[in-house]
Amino acid sequence: MDIRLPLNFDQSPRNFLQRCGYVAFTDPNSGQQSFTRRFGRDFYPRFHIYLKDVDGSSVLSLHLDQKKPSYPGAHAHSGEYDGTVVEQEAARISGLLKNQLGNQAQQQPSPKRGLFHHLFR
Repeated sequence: MDIRLPLNFDQSPRNFLQRCGYVAFTDPNSGQQSFTRRFGRDFYPRFHIYLKDVDGSSVLSLHLDQKKPSYPGAHAHSGEYDGTVVEQEAARISGLLKNQLGNQAQQQPSPKRGLFHHLFR
């Protein structure tokens, strides 16, 4: 499931994902960097996000890893790219994204006004 970050998003995707509870993960076999969020103490199941750049904006590609690949050298695993659990996690991330965009809008500096504005309101 893909989640697109808007172009006016002023935070790096890495920082945003860390605020969402994700940790950077580098695959020891391919060297590709991604982000994971575990359900508990075990390594699996976990949510897994790859960052993609599409048309100049960042896209979060979310899926659920159910278990480790079955045999060494295999890339296939039990991954869910849609379903209720993945949709709930996508909704959670989208809600945090909307919250961050709302905070970003509130933090916009007000235009500076000169001395005459304060004297002659």
